[in-house]
Amino acid sequence: MDFIHIRNLEIFGKHGMLAEENTLGQKFIVSATLRVDLRPTGKTDDLAFSVDYGEVCRDIRGFTEGNKFRLIETLAEGLCELILESYPEVKSVTLEVIKPWAPVFVHLEAVSVEITRMRHTAYLSLGSNIGEREAHLRFAIRELGQVRGCRVKQTSAMINTVPYGDQPQGDFLNACLELETLLTPDELWTAIDRIEQETGRKRMVRWGPRTLDIDIILFDDEVIRTGRLTIPHSDMHRREFVLRPLCEIAPDVLHPIFGKTVCELLVELCGDQES
Repeated sequence: MDFIHIRNLEIFGKHGMLAEENTLGQKFIVSATLRVDLRPTGKTDDLAFSVDYGEVCRDIRGFTEGNKFRLIETLAEGLCELILESYPEVKSVTLEVIKPWAPVFVHLEAVSVEITRMRHTAYLSLGSNIGEREAHLRFAIRELGQVRGCRVKQTSAMINTVPYGDQPQGDFLNACLELETLLTPDELWTAIDRIEQETGRKRMVRWGPRTLDIDIILFDDEVIRTGRLTIPHSDMHRREFVLRPLCEIAPDVLHPIFGKTVCELLVELCGDQES
């Protein structure tokens, strides 16, 4: 991957913990490294295939001058989000905010914060078997696309499936979607939990009936095991209602533990079931 470097952009802003900093302001220095595929631009000599770094600089300046934050960490976070949301060609951004002569009552030249933020690809499984099942799934798709920092890129067809597990209940309607997100897995889980609760979801019986169930199946190629997150989903390779719609939109995506594609996992599962 290629990079565009913006070094030492000087901007006057009003950010700081002290009232005087928010009133009088001071100089800030911003540097950014944008990860972009520059090959099409280099081959064509056409800026349309790249990112106009002059425009990026003006956006950085406008955001820094147009807002007031107590912390430069907040300024840096906002600038990264602005760049990633405004320029889809940018895959990731590393950004440093330098604050010269920060009033910390010791002699120093400057303090700075540097952060890296990037786009992630998550695959989610959706299911419902209570009430208006299709309406619940469409509500989830719409709400996920409206979460700040999220964009629904692909959605599979909805399929009717028999329940998983031994709980007596009605058939499910299932689907999968591909989500581009700036959120961390934990932040995405929190957004999903809120959406589920808005449909009246109650977590009472494992594998029981539910108005809406949303699972994070894959998140980039990460392997995560925490108290509330298991990624890849621990049962995805055993669930046809996950693999079949996922194979429709992401057939060649690799399982980061098994090293097999989604379609290979589906073929293996269906073969095991038939035998």
